[in-house]
Amino acid sequence: MDLSNLSPAPGAVKKRKRIGRGPGSGHGKTSGRGHKGQKSRSGYSRRFGFEGGQMPLNRRLPKRGFNHSERHPLTEINVDVLAESFEDGAEITLESLLAKHVIKKTSARVKVLGRGEVTKKLVLKVDAISESARSKVEAAGGSVELIEAPVARAVKNRKKGQGK
Repeated sequence: MDLSNLSPAPGAVKKRKRIGRGPGSGHGKTSGRGHKGQKSRSGYSRRFGFEGGQMPLNRRLPKRGFNHSERHPLTEINVDVLAESFEDGAEITLESLLAKHVIKKTSARVKVLGRGEVTKKLVLKVDAISESARSKVEAAGGSVELIEAPVARAVKNRKKGQGK
């Protein structure tokens, strides 16, 4: 037996219904599209959320919230992940996390959270750390140093006519 002798199990391959091939097919003449109208035409597709001219749901509901211009989200990493990824006595920085593929973005700010156990002595240089994570790292003989990441701030334009 080889690949050229293989065939699908009986009933596994169903023949496609050919439409528009006479009344005997059950899908003749209009090919299941009904009579006239936009939906019967070739190339028809309506945009997502279109409700036939009725005011769509996304426009009937009010807008909510806003995006804060100075929000800088943190990438969260648990101490158990750090304990798995690094050796005893390792210094953990943004660069070492990127090198070990623990985080993906170079622009990420890192916060260490306290899930799991730490038995290795780790030296952390991160943007933020939870109290439980700090106590676990320090109990294992490690240390924590918080770094101040440079944050790009939006410059607000002064209106004309205002003094200095």
